Amino acid sequence: MKKLLFALSLSLLTSSAFAADTIVAEAAPVFSWTGGYVGLQAGYAWGDGRVDQIGGPGFVDTDPDGFLGGVYAGYNYQMSNNIVIGAELDVVYANVDGSGQVFAAPGFPILGASVTEELNWSGAARLRLGYAADRFLPYIAGGVAFGDIDINNNNGPGSFGDTFTGWTIGAGLDYAMTDNLLLRAEYRYTDFGSKSFGAPSDSSVDLKTNEVRLGIAYKF
Repeated sequence: MKKLLFALSLSLLTSSAFAADTIVAEAAPVFSWTGGYVGLQAGYAWGDGRVDQIGGPGFVDTDPDGFLGGVYAGYNYQMSNNIVIGAELDVVYANVDGSGQVFAAPGFPILGASVTEELNWSGAARLRLGYAADRFLPYIAGGVAFGDIDINNNNGPGSFGDTFTGWTIGAGLDYAMTDNLLLRAEYRYTDFGSKSFGAPSDSSVDLKTNEVRLGIAYKF
């Protein structure tokens, strides 16, 4: 009789544990990253800027830095092997600038001459590749970058600027805090390329930036 009661008790416990595991499994489905999203982001940028000539012999290294913020939107598709591919667009307002002493040649500054380089806004169109670990999505991303860059002569007339086109690459981590709320941390490197300006500035300008960004998005 004791053996029978023990066997029945063990059977009940096993059945209960199996049922509990089944309920938990049914209540916690694996998160899917497939879908569109739109979000807000903010961050900090620092970079290497260079202007050559400046209306005559000379050059200046500006090393701009500052804060930026804006919006982003994209679409992800998660494959059966948990690889996630996607495309994304973003645009940010930038308060990124830096000033430098103008040199006629290395070691020979032009007294009283300085120039400021400003990044006013930037944007990018990128492709993304990641691996889904349930609600975590580490990824890499790269594509085309755009930026509005101005050069200001701090000692007189001669300001000029234009929209530059270059490339960007980076890596980040998305986390699905809920089924619809996505958090992000990202680093990216951007080379806005070089552009030559004719008279009256007769200058060549380039800018490269490093950026760290945080974002929050709504997934549809």
